[in-house]
Amino acid sequence: MPHMVLLAAYLNLNSNDLSDHARKIELSVEVEEKDVTTYASLGWKEVLGGLKSGELGLEFLQDVAATELDSIMWPLLGTVVPFIAKLDNSTTTTSNPAYSGNVLIKGWNPIQGSVGDEASVGVTYPTSGAVTRTTA
Repeated sequence: MPHMVLLAAYLNLNSNDLSDHARKIELSVEVEEKDVTTYASLGWKEVLGGLKSGELGLEFLQDVAATELDSIMWPLLGTVVPFIAKLDNSTTTTSNPAYSGNVLIKGWNPIQGSVGDEASVGVTYPTSGAVTRTTA
């Protein structure tokens, strides 16, 4: 099985390709663990899956120029918008699946950093509804 180095990941938020600003993309999904243990379990815990949820963690290099990152993200604050993320910016295939859904833009950090740092923005957004994996 081949290994992979992320060199050209793809990120689209609200129909904006932000790949040229993103330097970290983390999509995680999970399901709640529901304890359904009874006396008939004979001392063993039994669990079922409950509600599913996810998070999209991003790190951007900030750009406050007109029509760039800050002017795209600021108006989205408080809205639910679609996203698409891929390991590579090439065509979606079985070996380059696209993950998509919606996220709540619940915050924005327009200024973040210390003296001498690059101007970067780190955010994490909860998914809203299903996250899908597409291969075609």
